[in-house]
Amino acid sequence: MLQEFEHITLTADIPDEGLKAGDVGTIVHIHPQGVAYEVEFFSPAGNTLAVATVENHQVRSTNPDEVEPLTVDYNWVQDGIAVLTLTNPEKRNVLSSRTLAALEEWLDWIADEPDARVVVISSQGPVFSSGHDLNELVNGDAEDYTAVFDACTRVMEAIRLLPKPVIAQVQGLATAAGCQLVATCDIAVAADTAAFATPGVQIGLFCTTPGVAVARSVMPKKAMEMLLTGQPISAQEALDFGLISRIAPADQLEAQTMALARQIASASAQTLALGKAAFYRQIEMDRPSAYQFAGKVMVDNLQIDDAHEGITAFLEKRPPVWTT
Repeated sequence: MLQEFEHITLTADIPDEGLKAGDVGTIVHIHPQGVAYEVEFFSPAGNTLAVATVENHQVRSTNPDEVEPLTVDYNWVQDGIAVLTLTNPEKRNVLSSRTLAALEEWLDWIADEPDARVVVISSQGPVFSSGHDLNELVNGDAEDYTAVFDACTRVMEAIRLLPKPVIAQVQGLATAAGCQLVATCDIAVAADTAAFATPGVQIGLFCTTPGVAVARSVMPKKAMEMLLTGQPISAQEALDFGLISRIAPADQLEAQTMALARQIASASAQTLALGKAAFYRQIEMDRPSAYQFAGKVMVDNLQIDDAHEGITAFLEKRPPVWTT
């Protein structure tokens, strides 16, 4: 008989709860005679996905090795900074389907969390992220591969559309989709020891989707050089060519990133959201259209309370008190 707090694996789907065979959960209550169990299932981000009644014939005991560790950790830093940390250094912080699902879940939650004003994405270990888990890109079919790239695109777009600035804190090597993640963030601060590459061409898989983000950060000829050769570039080159925003000594990376995040978080949240969204819209327009659009946004901006407060505070030589 299974025990309370024991990990179990489903052997059959439970459609009403959105659960599938292979999902892992923890027993939180045993019904009399052990004919059924109350099981708590967790999302990739570690949040409760469902608490379901599972009959004994639908489960089996789970070996410890089958319980996947969390690959994205979430924690608060004071002053409204939310930190998402990739926590799978043994696998070079690969952007596996599980990791992408966890990132998407946390970004969705942060979008509606008023206390989170700025997001920092960091990672543990010597590699920021090596990109996709190549184990998911062999022996599958087109549907499997499409699901992987669609999941990655959703995360990248979630970052771009998030109404809060996102800063990449890059301590080491960022390759392929890991480089894409850096390029997608609004700002990237890198250690002087960091490096960046899109090496897919070397294994016969051109970094086409990472190239979407890289080409929008790096001048085209340098982007093509990165994509065609797969050779890494240094942090200084990444700064020179626009992939990152600034460089910090490795031992000061976190401190400098957090100082930048605090500076940004001190602004009006509503103004930041409006400005970020407008920036990404206008940058893809022709110049006349961009000016027309930007002028309208500034008029709209002037209608919000925080703009009135900010201008008034400046004229009165006092700190502003934001409403958001």
